[in-house]
Amino acid sequence: MFVDSHCHLDFPELLAELPQVLAAMREHAVTHALCIAVDVTGWPQVHALAEAHPSLFASVGVHPDYRDVAEPTVAELVAQATKPKVVAIGETGLDYYRLEGDLGWQRERFRRHIRAARECGKPLVIHTRSAAADTLAIMREERASEAGGVMHCFTETWDVARAALDLGFHISFSGIVTFKNALALKDVARRVPLERMLIETDSPYLAPVPFRGKRNEPQFVRYVAQEIARLRDSPVEAIGSATSTNFFRLFAIDRTLHAAA
Repeated sequence: MFVDSHCHLDFPELLAELPQVLAAMREHAVTHALCIAVDVTGWPQVHALAEAHPSLFASVGVHPDYRDVAEPTVAELVAQATKPKVVAIGETGLDYYRLEGDLGWQRERFRRHIRAARECGKPLVIHTRSAAADTLAIMREERASEAGGVMHCFTETWDVARAALDLGFHISFSGIVTFKNALALKDVARRVPLERMLIETDSPYLAPVPFRGKRNEPQFVRYVAQEIARLRDSPVEAIGSATSTNFFRLFAIDRTLHAAA
């Protein structure tokens, strides 16, 4: 049994084939998935998907890459988080890789998401790229540890992972861990405590080997689990079971109330 802790089923390339995507999940023992919001205009679609399918859940947030979009207030994020099946705040965080210039707006957006998560008691889904020092600093300053959450699609060093773990966060691995040249990330995957680990696809992006370069989807999360199992010399079933249990615990989901995919 596997759970995809981060995917974008509302994106057009997956939404257009949703019945087939969900059927493939079932066929490959991916029982549940968390559909992640990235901007305000997309919130209704993400929530509608979660409401329509017992195996899907939703988050609410605005991605750090999105410049010049509607900025949610703390109150708006908290209000959206009260809706059924909304289990997380995010994706939020910092990304200095693609954007240049004054990124103060990005940092302020991140702070509002953390404040909302603390207020509503929902965990954070954090994205960080080329911004680890500032991400961790803001997490500490805004007391993100009070909300907890996950560092999604983790690609940083063990030192960054350890700092996030010290703040009570989980570490989530995507298909990048299957890439041959991801040696430092593979080392992190060996060292993260199993009880603090999640797996994800971030689909439609970052398909794992042997599908690298193709469209990703939740059914492929098992390849992430297989690589982590290989790295840790552990049965893949153990990785799947632990990361699924972690998912339901972190996001406060009673799996007995939600049918598997």
